[in-house]
Amino acid sequence: MAKSNALNIAEPLAAPKLTFSKSSLRKVAPLLVLLLLSALISVVNPNFADSANIIRLLSAAAIPTVLVMGATFVILMGSIDLSVEGIVAVTAVLVSVLVLNDHTSMQFGLLAVPVAVLLGAAVGAVNGTLHVKLRSPSFMTTLGVGFACVGAATAFLAGDTVRIQDRAFRGFLALDRYAGIPASVWIAAMAVLVAWVIQERTRVGRWVYALGGDEEIARHVGVPIARTRIQAFTIAGAFSGLGGVLSAAQLGQAHALISQGRLFTAITAVVVGGTSLGGGVGSVLNSVVGVLIVVVLANGMVLMGVPSYVQQGVQGLLIIAAVALALDRSRLGIVK
Repeated sequence: MAKSNALNIAEPLAAPKLTFSKSSLRKVAPLLVLLLLSALISVVNPNFADSANIIRLLSAAAIPTVLVMGATFVILMGSIDLSVEGIVAVTAVLVSVLVLNDHTSMQFGLLAVPVAVLLGAAVGAVNGTLHVKLRSPSFMTTLGVGFACVGAATAFLAGDTVRIQDRAFRGFLALDRYAGIPASVWIAAMAVLVAWVIQERTRVGRWVYALGGDEEIARHVGVPIARTRIQAFTIAGAFSGLGGVLSAAQLGQAHALISQGRLFTAITAVVVGGTSLGGGVGSVLNSVVGVLIVVVLANGMVLMGVPSYVQQGVQGLLIIAAVALALDRSRLGIVK
């Protein structure tokens, strides 16, 4: 009996077993990858951790971060927006011709910024409206709208390039530094804050998750499906418009092809950050981590002297690995 009591007393003192589910591991995996990647690159090349290189990383991540804020909302619904490059191009051209430039006589300064962002939001609303009203796949609808935007930008400039001569415009949005950090980085941080508030503190944010989780259930509980889709695409368009403004300010010029490569980076970063292409899983903060992974990897390969053609291959493998890790195959009955 004494032996039995001793065992009973000892049992509560046993160390609890720690268990990690696949879902919890999936949530922290992007952050772990970022930390491990940074550590490995730092070992190979100590210059990676240099303050000047960190500033370069943040500056390189600024525009992609703004773009993925909008892309995240669309992907959380289970849809996809392929018009990013088109919206960036047309808004960059618009803001460039509205400030002091070598193409037109207009000089609206910073007042041109909200105009360009509103144009981006309007194009996003067109994306959402066409997608809802025509009941067409989001990737085809947005791809077509994106091509139309690039075509409009090309036709407006007749293939030319607009050079921005407004130093105050470029300085306030990109070149000037505050606390040693470029203005574009601060703007990107504010964009993240706005996106997080929309996601966590508004009905649209909750409805987007509901659509991505199960649209039929969302419909039954009263979620306005069509309105939510249009609002999500409008939000994405507004962030893409801001990305176009920052692109023009950073480069000091604009043309129809200014946005080449932005779509690849944006979609890659969202998926690498752990947001499921099936919708309903992920967040804007996950996407920030995804951007940092993509930017750190690119910067690290440059520091290590990896050839450019190898870099593209590594980025392709990164996408495959990210999709494999982020996709919850238990929710898929059929893979098409």
